[in-house]
Parts: sequence; C-alpha cells; structure tokens
Amino acid sequence: MKVEQRLQSGKTESVRPAMSVVVIVYNDEARLPTAVRSVLAQTLRGVEVVIVDDHSTDGSYTVARRLADEHPGRVRAYRLPENSGGCGAPRNRGLREARGGYVVFLDSDDVLDRNACRNFLEAAETTGADLVSGLCVRVHVDSRTGKRVKWYPWLYARTRTLDAISELPDLLVYDTLSTNKCYRRAFLIERGLDFPVGIHYEDLLFSAQAYVAADRITLIPNRVYEWHVEDKSAAKSISNRRSEIANFAHRMEIHRRVDQLLADRGLLELKFCKDVKFLKHDLVLHLRDLPFRDACYRQEFAALARPYLASIDPTAYDEVEPIHAICAYLLRMSDWDNLLPAVDTLTNGDKVSAPLTEQGGRVYWCAEHLDDPFARRVLDVTELGYHAKPVERLFLRNELLSYVDLGGRGRVRLAGRITNPLGVIPPGARLTAALEFYARRPGVRFQTFRLPVATVRHEGPYVVWEATADISGTLRPLGIVDAVWDVRLHLYVDGTRTTTRLTASQPGLATGSLPIRPRLTRLVADRIEPQVSARGHLAFRLVPDKRAGALVERGLRGAPGRLAKSGYRRAKALRKRATSGDAKIRLYHEMFQRLPVRKRLVVFESHLGKQYSDSPRAIYEEMRRQDLDFEAVWSYTGAPEGFPADATLVRRWSLPYLRALARAEYWIDNQSYPLKLAKRPGTTYIQTWHGSALKRMGFDESEWKLKSRAEQAEQQRTLDRFDHFLIRSEHDVRTLAKAFRLKEKVLLRVGYPRNDALVAARQASERPPLSHELGLAADKKVLLYAPTFRKSGRRRRFALPFDVARFAREFGDEYVLLVRAHYLDHVVLPPSVRGRVIDVSAHHDVTPLLALADALITDYSSVMFDYALLDRPMFFFPYDYEEYVLEGRGTYFDLLERAPGPVVRTEDELHAVLTSSSLDEQTVKYAAARERFVSDFGEYDRGTAAASIVDQFFSEWRRK
Repeated sequence: MKVEQRLQSGKTESVRPAMSVVVIVYNDEARLPTAVRSVLAQTLRGVEVVIVDDHSTDGSYTVARRLADEHPGRVRAYRLPENSGGCGAPRNRGLREARGGYVVFLDSDDVLDRNACRNFLEAAETTGADLVSGLCVRVHVDSRTGKRVKWYPWLYARTRTLDAISELPDLLVYDTLSTNKCYRRAFLIERGLDFPVGIHYEDLLFSAQAYVAADRITLIPNRVYEWHVEDKSAAKSISNRRSEIANFAHRMEIHRRVDQLLADRGLLELKFCKDVKFLKHDLVLHLRDLPFRDACYRQEFAALARPYLASIDPTAYDEVEPIHAICAYLLRMSDWDNLLPAVDTLTNGDKVSAPLTEQGGRVYWCAEHLDDPFARRVLDVTELGYHAKPVERLFLRNELLSYVDLGGRGRVRLAGRITNPLGVIPPGARLTAALEFYARRPGVRFQTFRLPVATVRHEGPYVVWEATADISGTLRPLGIVDAVWDVRLHLYVDGTRTTTRLTASQPGLATGSLPIRPRLTRLVADRIEPQVSARGHLAFRLVPDKRAGALVERGLRGAPGRLAKSGYRRAKALRKRATSGDAKIRLYHEMFQRLPVRKRLVVFESHLGKQYSDSPRAIYEEMRRQDLDFEAVWSYTGAPEGFPADATLVRRWSLPYLRALARAEYWIDNQSYPLKLAKRPGTTYIQTWHGSALKRMGFDESEWKLKSRAEQAEQQRTLDRFDHFLIRSEHDVRTLAKAFRLKEKVLLRVGYPRNDALVAARQASERPPLSHELGLAADKKVLLYAPTFRKSGRRRRFALPFDVARFAREFGDEYVLLVRAHYLDHVVLPPSVRGRVIDVSAHHDVTPLLALADALITDYSSVMFDYALLDRPMFFFPYDYEEYVLEGRGTYFDLLERAPGPVVRTEDELHAVLTSSSLDEQTVKYAAARERFVSDFGEYDRGTAAASIVDQFFSEWRRK
C-alpha cells in the first residue's frame, strides 16, 4: 500500500496496523498512561500499542489492562510471569506480539513526538530502509527550566540514507539507543534479531546488530523521541547504577559481544572508532566514580577493565585527549598512586594533579613506566604546556589528607598537600595561605569568610599545609539561599596567588557535623556537615535540627519557602536582565548618549580590548610625549595587565566602558568597537586598522556577498561609523578602502603609527632593550617566526608546521628562534629547546619583536608589510598554500610571485635555505625585491604617522 494511503486511511486498523509501538513498564503506574497517550495521539493512523509489564509489584499491570479496555483494538497488555530485571525480555515479548509492519520501542517514562510514527513510516516506505532513526531529545524533567538536550544532533542534521553502517561509523559508535528508531518487523524476524536477556546495556548490542544487518538505514532530522531524565531521583536507572560493580561487568560483556560481532563481519574500522569512543566516554563514566569507591571495588573494577583494555587498538590512544589515554594506561597497570590523581584531572579539566617529570627534554605525567615505549607515548604531556605556565596560571591538586573534628566545639583541623609540578613553587619561596569559604550560588555574590593557614612548607614534590578552622565561630550563612558552602585554599608564593580546591579522595575522610548560627534563624539550620561534591571537592551543607526539621521542611515547601525562593529567583532574573547585552545596548542609546560629549575624552582600544598595542598605543604614547591635556580611557578584556597606569581602564562591555564611549570626543581603535553601538555626531572615530591586505576583506569576501541585503546594510552602517581610516599605501585604497566601501574623504594617507618605531629601528646600530629582557646571547642571530591565524573561533593550541626540536638541534648554535603565535592562538614549546627557541606570544605588541629580529619567517601574516620597512631578510613558509589561499577566501595578489624573499613549502626546504646562505647574503640577494615591496605596500610609512595624527586632530590640546 502506498505511503499516502497508510498516512490517511484508517481502514488498515482492522486488518493490520501500520506500526506497533512496544511500551515496556516496571513499577511505573503513574507515568505509563502518559507514554501510551503519546502513542494514541500520533498523527499517523493505524498505530497499535503493545504494553508489556515486567511483573511489576505496583499497579502497573492494572493500569495497562485498563488502558487496553479503554482502547480495544488499539492497546493490548501482557505481563511476564516473573521479573526479568532488565529491558530485553519485555521488549522481546512485545516484538513477538506486535502485528504492525514496523516496530518502535518506548519506555514507560518517556514519550513519542506527535509526528514520530508518521515521519518514521514515510521515510521507511520512501527509501525502503530496514531501519529509520530520528532525533532524540533528553528532557531534564526535574530541572526548573526543563532543560532539553539533543542527542548527538550532528548525526541528524539532514535526511540521508546509508547502504551500509560503514558509511557513517559515528552512528554505530554514538547513537546506541534502540528507542529513537523504527524497524521493519520482517527485517527483525528474518535476521533473528532480539535483545539479550539477563544483562544490562542491551541497547548497545541490539543496535549494533541491527545497524550491521540492515541493508539500508535512513536518518531523519525530525524529533521523534523524548527521553525523560530525572537527575535528582533517588532511584537511579539501571545504566546509572555505577556504584554496583555488576553494572560495569555487564558493560564490559556487552562491549566484548559487540567487538566480536564487528570482528566476525570484518568491520575493523568500526571497531577502531568504537575503541576511541570507549576510551573517551564509556570508560570515563566509571573512572570519575573511582575516588568515591573503596579499595575492594577498585580492585574488582581493574580486574574487569584490564583484559578489555588490552584488546583495544593501541593507536586509539592517539585519538583521545591525553588525560583519557593516561587514565586508561594507568588502569591497565593498576597504578593507583598515579591513576587517582589522573582521575582528578579527568574530572576537573585543567587541574594539574601529578608532580610530573622531565626527561630528555619532554614532560611526562609520572616517572614510572617510562621504560615502556608505549607508556612514553601515552604519558607524554609536553604539548599541554604545564611546564610553560607560571604558578598563578596553574590549577593545582590540593589533596585533603586529614579532617579532624576537635571535640564538637565547631573547630576542625585540616591538613593537605598541594602538587608542585616540576618544582614551579621553588624551595626558597616565601609561602603563606588562607582558607576561604563561599556560598555555592552562581551569579550571586554572598559574603566570603577567610581563615588563616598556620603551617605551609615544602615536602618533596608537594607543598603541605595544616590549619585549625573555627567554622562555627566564623561562618555566618543566611540560611535557605546559601545552603552549600565550598572551600578553597589560596596559596601565596612570594606574594603571587594561586587558588586550589580541597580534593577529598579518600571515602569517608570528612564526617560529623558542626554547630552553626545562620543569620535568619536556627530553625533554618543549626548544623553544618562536610560533604564531597561530584567533582571530588570538600564542601559543607547546612542541616536543620532534627526536631525542627519537619517544620522547616514544611515551611520551605509551603508559602513562606516558596515566597523566599521565588523572591530570590526574581531578584536574580532581574539582575540578569539588567546586565544583559540587550539591556546594556538600550542603556547606551537611551541614557548614556543623552549625556553631553565630554571634551578631550579619548577612548582607546586595540584588538577588541585584548592588548595594549599597535597604532592606538603609538598614538596614545605620542600624545603623552607631547604632554597634551586630555582624558584617556583604555578598554581591556580579561586582566588589565600591561596597560598604562596613567589612563583610566574600563572592562569591555561594562557600564563604565559604554558610558565612556557614549561621551567620548574621540574613538581610536584598530579593529572595531561593538557593532551595535551607534556613534553620535559629536564623536570622531579614527580607525587605524591593523595591517595591509593579502587576503580578501569585507565585501570582497564571498561570505559577505552571500549575506542578505539587510545584513549587508547593517554591516555597512558599522563601517560608516569611521570618520577617518588610516592608509599606508595605494594598495590599501584599492583593497581595504574598496572592500569596506569607504569614501575618499575618510582616508588618511599618513601610514601606520605603529610602524614609526620600525622606520627608526632601520637606522639603529644596537639591539633593542628587549634582547636583554629575553636573555638573548649577543653572538646569535635572531629569527622571528610569526604565522597568521587559520581558523575562526576561540583561542586554541597552534601546532607548529615544523619539528621545533630538530630546528633547535640544527640551528641552535647560530640562531635563536622567537615564536610569536597569533593572539587568537597559543603555542607550546618542549623543554628541550630552552634558550634556543623562545615563545614570545605573550608580548602583545609585535613591533618591538620585529625591531629585534634579524630575519622574519612568516606565511600570510600582514607583519610582512611592516617588517619590510626594516630592509632585513624575510623567508616565506606557506606550507598550506593551496588550502589556505586557493580553497579559502582568496587573495589580492599572488604571494608566490611577489614575496621579497625565498618561498619554501616544506620543513626540509626551510632548513635548506637557512643552511645554504647567510642572512647577509639574503640581504643583498633580495634588496631590490624588498624595495619594490615597500614601495607597493608601505609608501606612506615614513616614520611620522603618530605625530601627523596628533598635529591634525589634537594640536589645540597642547598645554600652554
């Protein structure tokens, strides 16, 4: 029968239903009717419900029978003679009783989307698929906001049909659910597919068998299934009972069966993808719980995991995050001393939990096992860059060693040890510390309480501490809204602070209770008890007096409690709305812009507030040098480090920032002030920009051209804010100015103020002071490697396109290589290259680095135009030219033809050109090419740009 008839006709109900939905239930009488109603309400007619009760002890079967009586011919109910303890047996019974051409499985606590069956059937009969899978949505029903999370949505971005599961390995690896799928019943019967019985995680095996057996699989982007999740439920689902070792045993057995299935079918690529997912997901779920388990559980866990880990392809370790691989390896070795700290890092991201060790210029997680070549590969954490971070940027593990209640007087004695990786805290450092208690209320500031730490000292690869904390006498919570208090320890190393959390890795270490006096009333709580958070950190929870507990509980759940909590939520929501981006934009336009322009107020910004650098800095310093009378405001993001002390600093997007922009007489920046902020007529915007264009920009980019007229008009409005745009060559006029659709009157042909220093440095005979700051040897030449940014997005680690250790070995006696990553990237150098290769990415202003370098190595970065002013050798290393230029957004000229220096495409070619000729020879060989390059791209850079800007706009501000 055609799909249209199936969708519209109800006659098939009396003959054979189009689809059977098998609903399984166990002790869930309250939610079963909702699940069944979601089937009966389907927009596809001809759907039957087969309810199978797994011998419930409540009224589930009675409810099922009643539903069958109320909907004869559409609902049938069955009961297993005894409880099976899992989902497999009731689903198999439902499959045997099903009469529809297609089968869907539904759990009693979930629901189907109203159009699920219609979409399933239409896709199945249109494509002839044995299996159709749709989007599942996890609904967190006990969250206040009803949080909804799509289940692996990238798999369901569009409709597609697969002739074999090998076409999309991620489907088998990640979407192991059986419930967001529709199966052709004849397919299941012909292939003998059913669920394993007597074992948990049956979905993993059943789904794998179905994927592998199906001749055709169709994925649809439609939402079909709502998986209801109760995070706060006391009764955990079978798969979430990870405290039971049998749970992990079942998972391992199911994985072994799936692996055997894939091996029997010769699907080795799928097995490899599954190995990767096991290391970074399945194993991680259980590893995170290990700190909360006793020694007996840990030993049984390791005994179950080791044989399976031995079966995993060793190359799968290379495809996961280093900490995942480290944990798996240490578990294989049963190295608990190193594994439990590693699990702490696994749970807490950037936490450094091990002392680390350095060997052969590489950094390893631990010193053990390094005689094993495989271990050296897995335990190598050099690329994580721990060795390159100062102590204030490290999140160090602080293991709680003891917790002693001093006689119930509200005082406890605490002791712990802080990991000191690679001796980042030197033995002679002056150490002090303080404990801090603060309420766990995100987005709301409560009072914090600090207590001194009496003893802090070095002890081997750790810093140990001891403190007696008078918690009852110091901590004064409100009650109700600040029921949980977290603890952290601030360690001061020669005055520099690093903050740690107290990790309670020993089960049962912190117990008992302490008296407390909340500010509201002692009926709210009269005790505080230690607890361990899900991330393994020590915290304290307020507990009411047992005699008053019931009264307080009724109060909190009754009108007074609801009033207090709703008032708190309203206040929090009001604060959030008042500080939202939309609210700030309204405040800027409707209030701040109504204030009068403040004469001589200048707001400076460089690279969206990330730096004190570039032409805005050069103009600012020229204004200070000329002793102008003006009020300077600099914007910043993150920490305002390195910004001038004689200016007012405002955080970008803060209210003081918006007020300053609204009232400023001048804006000076090199990228763009927030796009949605209009510039008032009384403000002059000087846009310095930040480099000539090799890559296509603005409306010359295909991406901009594809935008709608409204989007293009909005973008043009932001560009029209520029009153003046700095130009360094006629190339800028033909490229940047045209791409931004700037009018001639806006263009200032004065050059870049940041390059004034480079013009001056060309005549200098001595190295700049930065050489001494970096500790550079006077007899070595300085090479600067400054690549461009390659992908949009957040800050990421940049992989150097050459072996930096090899570079240091071959050229370290002659050159020092400075590596300056783009400000959106960061780079990690191994310890083996110390003194020969130096990461200078933290130097925001690239100009002093250019002035220091004897030669430049770059790819497509606009620093090439600036460095050319120095008339020094330049090497071009566009190793990914085709991908970056030809497949990217295009360029205004062919770099390979006009580069004023040798162009190399491989690491060996780079080494060869550095070996074959000296820098002096390169200087002579490409002198004419550099001169043409400067003439074409820097004709207005004469060393007077900053002074020219000051003379033109601010000369009247000179003090008399």
